[in-house]
Amino acid sequence: MSTISEPGSGSVEPERKWTIEQVLSIRHWTPTLLSFCTTRNPDFHFKPGHYARLGLGDGHGDDMVWRAYSMVSAADDDTLEFVAVLIPGGAFSEKLAQLKVGDAIQVDKLSFGFLTVDQLAPGKDLWLLSSGTGLGPFVSILRDPPVWQAFEKLIVVHSVRRAAELTYRDEMAALSHALSGAKAQLCYIPIVTREPGSSEFSARIPQLISDGRLERAAGTSLSLAESRVMVCGNPEMARELRQLLSSRGFATTRRGVLGQMAFEKYW
Repeated sequence: MSTISEPGSGSVEPERKWTIEQVLSIRHWTPTLLSFCTTRNPDFHFKPGHYARLGLGDGHGDDMVWRAYSMVSAADDDTLEFVAVLIPGGAFSEKLAQLKVGDAIQVDKLSFGFLTVDQLAPGKDLWLLSSGTGLGPFVSILRDPPVWQAFEKLIVVHSVRRAAELTYRDEMAALSHALSGAKAQLCYIPIVTREPGSSEFSARIPQLISDGRLERAAGTSLSLAESRVMVCGNPEMARELRQLLSSRGFATTRRGVLGQMAFEKYW
């Protein structure tokens, strides 16, 4: 992939809505699943859970392809981190598959999204329900120390098809020990649906909630009074969870009234 002159400085070209950043590292979790870090413009700000549009191409317009990706990095990191799956035949994926350390990537100057903790009413337990790369924004949220003071328990549920796709699994195990003085306890529940025996559960998240197994594994109830829920991942899973939680009285934030659940909407 050709690079644009002087990448990595985070310089803003006149009248453009993005900055030119440089790829610093790439990690391949599987042949079709990767995470990568880039430089970060000092004027780029986001809340944990936000996403930004990324652009790949020669920077001259017609060749540019843009896609939205949640930040995995902490809000105060000097770099930006993203996780992505390569889709066969996808215009952005084809360019992303060729990405190398040192290449240029465009990052929108603004971040977006509603999957942030401040979209929720105060509560006791925070449930982070994800599938695939939907874990990404939750890693960013968990890398933010204030969330560990705002809740008593953080339940991270990550559903994937294959065990190798359990990105950031080691970090999930280490996070609660890394943050000294944390109020909250972390409960990490991996789910592998297509490799029997790879995890305690192989059923989909909505089913595990419906039959009560997820609550038993977490050691706490999913209650309207004390639980706050964030969902990111497969659109079908999100629709099912929205219906299931709504039937229990959970609501999203509307007209300034803080709700008990939040969903990512860029997918």
